Amino acid sequence: MNSKVASSNVQLRFNLLFPTFLLLLCLASPLRADDHYLEPGHPDGVALLAPPPAPGSAEEAADLQMSREVVKARTSAETTTAVEDMKLNVFNFAQVIGPEFQPGKFPKTEALLAKVKTEMRPCVDAAKEHWQRLRPYQMDPTLAFTRPEKSTSYPSGHSSVGTVQSLVLAELFPEKREAILALGRRIGWDRVLTGYHFYTDVQAGRVMGQAIVREMMASPAFQHDLAEAKAEIAAAH
Repeated sequence: MNSKVASSNVQLRFNLLFPTFLLLLCLASPLRADDHYLEPGHPDGVALLAPPPAPGSAEEAADLQMSREVVKARTSAETTTAVEDMKLNVFNFAQVIGPEFQPGKFPKTEALLAKVKTEMRPCVDAAKEHWQRLRPYQMDPTLAFTRPEKSTSYPSGHSSVGTVQSLVLAELFPEKREAILALGRRIGWDRVLTGYHFYTDVQAGRVMGQAIVREMMASPAFQHDLAEAKAEIAAAH
């Protein structure tokens, strides 16, 4: 008899507590089944981009000649700027957004931009691995700037990241849109100035970056996090 009563009490407690357990589980789990901003393999840079100039072609020779001329004409001020932009630190955009844009002040915005940068990398890397293009300084050692880089040249990763960062930041700070986008372009151009990339690499990076942002804009997870970042910035202002 006692065992039946005990068993009944256990069942009653289970029936009472189980809905609460399910509620807590739902609250602890993301509301979205998939919180990725990009689907695997999207955008496909190999399908999206035209191939770089063929090795040994007149087009490649013209690309290399442009690199030589740009590097030779680089000023000391441009060198200083290029070194700073090379870090791809999103808070470098504070120079056009304003001093309030700094680490720790907008945690949701910071997390959004960090996730964007992480998720876009495989797309760019896959295209680089496909074409395996040599960098300008590998074709002409006189163009070497500082240390060599391990990845290949086409498309430019810095140009892709600079484009993506600037497009997302322009959504968050629309009143500074033009200045933000101009800085995003400069990040790519700096790579030509320093001999790390051909201009065609940079152009391809811009196309890649635009495609990445277009894909992210279609993601419910990205839209959710973008809205939270906008609210965070609006509250601070």
